[in-house]
Amino acid sequence: MKIFKEIESSLKDDLPFVAYRKPNSKEVKSFFQNNAALYLSNDFIEEGFVFAPFDNSKQSILIPSKQSRIFKESVDVSEGDKTKVLDNYDSLNSNEKNHIELVKKGVDAILKNYFKKVVLSRKELVELNGFDVVTIYQRLLANYPAAFCYVWFHPKVGLWMGATPETLLEINKNEFSTMSLAGTQVYNAEKEISWGEKELDEQQLVTDYITDRLQEVSVDLKVKQLETFKIGNLLHLRTKISGKAKSNIASVIRVLHPTPAVCGFPMQESKTFILENENYNRSFYTGFLGELNISKENDEISSSLYVNLRCMQIKESKAILYVGGGITKDSNPEKEWEETKVKSLAMKQVLQ
Repeated sequence: MKIFKEIESSLKDDLPFVAYRKPNSKEVKSFFQNNAALYLSNDFIEEGFVFAPFDNSKQSILIPSKQSRIFKESVDVSEGDKTKVLDNYDSLNSNEKNHIELVKKGVDAILKNYFKKVVLSRKELVELNGFDVVTIYQRLLANYPAAFCYVWFHPKVGLWMGATPETLLEINKNEFSTMSLAGTQVYNAEKEISWGEKELDEQQLVTDYITDRLQEVSVDLKVKQLETFKIGNLLHLRTKISGKAKSNIASVIRVLHPTPAVCGFPMQESKTFILENENYNRSFYTGFLGELNISKENDEISSSLYVNLRCMQIKESKAILYVGGGITKDSNPEKEWEETKVKSLAMKQVLQ
């Protein structure tokens, strides 16, 4: 495959690139930057592939279309590329006690009415042996056909990979679609799917918050029926939302990011709590990434942006995995810890 050879070549030459496949597609698209410069997106008016951090006060990185070779290729990954779901995996640090204490602190802040929800996360290190970027990316493609699967590299920033289930924003002209996503459980084909009151309440709170924020910058809002969404071995609750932007894409991005599904709400209060209490830098985890202002064949301009969940950073023969969960007043700290362990398997199972 040409794209996989280009990935290997760009890594060897230390040049920025991204390769990605949209959900339920076989086409892998890629931007291979012609130089090693670090380009930034200031107002989301540029054209290219954007990689934005969780902290929306920091600038986003752009791989510009005009500075890149752009390839598309149909990739049919084989069953042999799939990996089995693991029940366990050795990690260099788990920080169970620290995460449980963090969740307790978050619940206490909610009970004191500082905010209604906060998303708390942690990182986990996995030692790598014989790591190969193309092999791992092929496993992501094979294991997560319904996810946005990507590998992204910049010599001045690092190497990131992931398979995210959440769309931040799809926009064509001024029409957009987004989603609210909350709740997690392991899929079991032998059991009937059932959601608890905690997950249903959290999902409704997220949906209401997003629609309220979108009222400021859009018209003709439509909210579809709540559904269960399967990705890999996990189930989530999802509500699709659509509308028309009053002005431009930047205005919609600014009210959506960071979403309640990765930050909490009210946004500023929950974000402040995260930055002051998580005790590590999320960097691009729970940020967003995707095509920005790409011209289509019919001269329409479109953007497809995804929340950077189920992701990892590869650094110095280690994989840094990022996992978290939504905390409400009814959250059980020990169960929240167990949920992060389940979520971490999404990346661990492709590293074996």
